[in-house]
Amino acid sequence: MAKLDLIGLVVKDIVASLNFYRLLGLEIPTEAGSEGHVEVTLPGGLRLAWDTLDVILSFNDEWETPVGHRMGMAFLCDSPAEVDKLYEDVVAAGYESHKPPWDAFWGQRYAQVKDPDGNIVDLFASNAQ
Repeated sequence: MAKLDLIGLVVKDIVASLNFYRLLGLEIPTEAGSEGHVEVTLPGGLRLAWDTLDVILSFNDEWETPVGHRMGMAFLCDSPAEVDKLYEDVVAAGYESHKPPWDAFWGQRYAQVKDPDGNIVDLFASNAQ
């Protein structure tokens, strides 16, 4: 049986993308990024990787930039206040807001920001305290 082992992101600017995801709490070595491919192992063993377009085109010359949002990532925060603070920190660092924090009808504090490639990334926490 196959096991999901790695989720890969194709990025235009690997340094900007790595800095964005570091801001969200991912532990990515600061020297990473100059070689065009970076991967980190997340808690639980799943790997997350970033590849520049040049790297992808080196083995897949038919790759095309996707249109629309096909996949999303969500980062669980410890509290609703952390959602608000993380959102403010990301926007203050120059990254784009998609939707400011709000209390979602399903019982979570939620916000959405865009990574440097325009992917929408969710920040959320339970409103139940």
